[in-house]
Amino acid sequence: MRQTFWTTFGQYISPQLSADGVKVNWINYKTGIKHVYFKMDAGSNYASIGIELSHPDAGIRELHFEQLAELKIVFEDTMHEQWLWQPAYTDEYGKSISVINTKITGVSVFNRDDWPELISFFKPRLIALDEFWSVAKYSFEALQ
Repeated sequence: MRQTFWTTFGQYISPQLSADGVKVNWINYKTGIKHVYFKMDAGSNYASIGIELSHPDAGIRELHFEQLAELKIVFEDTMHEQWLWQPAYTDEYGKSISVINTKITGVSVFNRDDWPELISFFKPRLIALDEFWSVAKYSFEALQ
């Protein structure tokens, strides 16, 4: 059921061009920066979207987080909402990462009746993340 949702969402958002006017794989979004990912997740009682920084070197991961923090005003202006900024987070596999995300609860990827709400949650935020990233990515290229 989860796979069917992501396939459906991918087909729904596929015609949407990126902020740079190019076709993009929204489900497998490529930031172009190693260890910097856009992550979407949906389970039995939640949905979340965010930026995940997973560089194995804690110092570099912290530098990436600080770089994003410097762009926080631009980020919030683009997203039109505040997200949770977590410089030190441990994922479900015990890996140390940094996360900037938002989530909703009370929705289930396993309930087709919730899919319109899930799509309405993911689509505008993913498009706004792309818009933000079209500006922010240049400040990361110098860090590589």
